[in-house]
Amino acid sequence: MINILNKVFPRSQNLNYINLGFANISETTGVKNIFDAINSFSKHSEIRYVGGCVRKIINKEKIDDIDLAVNLNPHDVCKALEKKNVRYYKSGIEHGTITAIINDIKFEITSLRKDVDTDGRHAKVEFSDNWKEDACRRDFTINSIYADFEGNLFDPFNGKKDIENGQIDFIGVEEKRIKEDYLRVLRYIRFYLNYSKNKHNPKTIKIIKKNLNGVLGISPERLLDELKKLLRSKGFFKLTKDKDCLEIINLIFPQLKNIFVFDKLNGFAKKNFAKVDFIFLLSLMVIDGSDNVDYFIYKFNLSNKDKKRLLFLNNFYLDKISSKTFSEHNLNKIFYFNGKEALMDVIYFRIFKSNKVDIKLLEMIENYQQKVLPLLPLRAITLMTKYNIPEGKELGNKLKMIEELWVDNNFKISETEVLKIVNN
Repeated sequence: MINILNKVFPRSQNLNYINLGFANISETTGVKNIFDAINSFSKHSEIRYVGGCVRKIINKEKIDDIDLAVNLNPHDVCKALEKKNVRYYKSGIEHGTITAIINDIKFEITSLRKDVDTDGRHAKVEFSDNWKEDACRRDFTINSIYADFEGNLFDPFNGKKDIENGQIDFIGVEEKRIKEDYLRVLRYIRFYLNYSKNKHNPKTIKIIKKNLNGVLGISPERLLDELKKLLRSKGFFKLTKDKDCLEIINLIFPQLKNIFVFDKLNGFAKKNFAKVDFIFLLSLMVIDGSDNVDYFIYKFNLSNKDKKRLLFLNNFYLDKISSKTFSEHNLNKIFYFNGKEALMDVIYFRIFKSNKVDIKLLEMIENYQQKVLPLLPLRAITLMTKYNIPEGKELGNKLKMIEELWVDNNFKISETEVLKIVNN
């Protein structure tokens, strides 16, 4: 079979490490089943690695996800996978993406596309079988590289060379690319901090700043997702040292008032940075003793769970911290009434914000990580049957008083203390 891609892009044999990188993916993930399913579907069907996984192999980075491009429409992709008994789900089918699952590993398979209309937030696309059209709609040269199963590259915009030279270039006209999807402004910052070996092109920065109002129209969910990717990227710690990137981030996320906290992390915080989650890292940046947290929550439409978490931490640190704040008595109350996650947030926040780590706080972490949430040894039915307390408000109040005393006494309560509350 004549390889269709060969007609469009020159096919190049690569350095051995690239071929070995793709061979390792094949050996460890089961992706070969997907390639076999697609390539055997019809005479002209083809599938390729694309985007981040290709970029990371070229740059000798760890692969954390695998994206694939295919010249079939999404419904034919489903048929091809079904023929080979490959599990999949259709949650992104309207955008052309099918997610295949092999050995609990997810593979996003996206049909080739061309833009027919864009408004900076949502692109209207049509599915295509033209690899050149698909490449032209991508954002940066370093993300427009395709690779076949053996690891041979199809590189229409010399992305491999740009990766090696640390060059971050938009494909085609910069402003046009940005206006197609304003989120590319944040993606530029992430890729620049992670890969660039050069100074910003002043023209690029000027165009980005000119289009910042467009970024503010992006959904909060997409903005936060990109911020999360930035926080978790290897180049994040360069952010505060790059005045252009920092200025752009401050304009998009003005609530990140304590972003310089990451320049002053102690040894423990640096060592455990990758272990704490996105919401916790957000808390370090937005909690400042003002109503900044409330504004951030409102603007970015956080989930109820994340709201609760941020507000608890904020309210805790609005109170004056004293020597008794981190007593076993106080921590037990947080542990029981608010849960282990809230307790760990409180302790970790204190540690991450400290110049020097208090060894007692580290001991608390170890202690509570092993601790199982205790159960109140007295139930409502016991108060009703043993102490003749009728069901209703009185029962609820006395049970609550018993519970609070039990927690205050380090999860211990005597019969005498129970009777005192019951008879009161």
